[in-house]
Amino acid sequence: MAAAWLVLVMLLLVGVAVATAEAGGKLRQGFYDRSCPRAEQIVKHYVERHVPRAPSVAATLIRTHFHDCFVRGCDASVLLNATAGGGGGGEEAEKDAAPNLTLRGFAFLDRVKAVVEQECPGVVSCADILALASRDAVAVIGGPFWRVPTGRRDGRVSIKQEALDQIPAPTMNFTDLLASFRAKGLDVADLVWLSGAHTIGISHCNSFSERLYNFTGRGGPGDGDPSLDAEYAANLRRTKCTTPTDNTTIVEMDPGSFLTFDLSYYRGLLKHRGLFQSDAALITDAAARADVESVAKGPPEVFFQVFARSMVRMGMIGVKTGGEGEIRRHCAVVNI
Repeated sequence: MAAAWLVLVMLLLVGVAVATAEAGGKLRQGFYDRSCPRAEQIVKHYVERHVPRAPSVAATLIRTHFHDCFVRGCDASVLLNATAGGGGGGEEAEKDAAPNLTLRGFAFLDRVKAVVEQECPGVVSCADILALASRDAVAVIGGPFWRVPTGRRDGRVSIKQEALDQIPAPTMNFTDLLASFRAKGLDVADLVWLSGAHTIGISHCNSFSERLYNFTGRGGPGDGDPSLDAEYAANLRRTKCTTPTDNTTIVEMDPGSFLTFDLSYYRGLLKHRGLFQSDAALITDAAARADVESVAKGPPEVFFQVFARSMVRMGMIGVKTGGEGEIRRHCAVVNI
């Protein structure tokens, strides 16, 4: 059995290498080796110094990277402020959209960017800093470390409505989730493995309260989602989301393990304790459920490798390279 798992891990490692190679002339590992040799080391050291003091930052960085890549590609457009003279031409920006209002990593990324700028002004993109910092933060809290192809350039446009339209919602069923992922060039496996990021982090009651109080539209505590474990749902109603309108209470995505990058998220899914409807949806499809069951039974190293592979694939969505976009001096505003 151990040998079989080892073979699988080696195959997955090859998959990561293949995915990296598919970037071709777009992205490459070591993109800054000549122009800013210490870039990746600077980001890594900053993350290693600060994330242990605030480990919840790891989850928000991963989420920020995901939300960025699903709108206009991985171009740091989610980091832009809406201003009259830039971004979306005065329109509200992606960070103003409801799915992004709880992102908390902007100031952290601004500080990382400032340190990198001191070393190499105008060389390293905010999009690459986001990808690198996300990877490093996961590693700091005990998750996998993977090679991040770099060379992304920053976008100049950020529009609120595009975030509302393109970021997968926590209320989605499996069909809608898969369609959203396939629209970005990802597949069922990527959907399952990237959802594994919910092993860390928190949510707010309004992201899933309908599963507790108003699943069919009738309303009340008797109108809960029957696919949600009854004991878990009752505990959430009693100790966390005590009213249908609570939008401030924080709930752990992976109770008891929300700061640890491990397999408990998948094991919780199989017990019908996925917090979001989109989490529960993963075991409604035969292929996705088979992946969940397989990884839940295996060693953490398998999850680490498949998660890393899908993060590499996600990080290549719609990237801007070469003469496209720009290298922002400040991540929240376009260059003038």
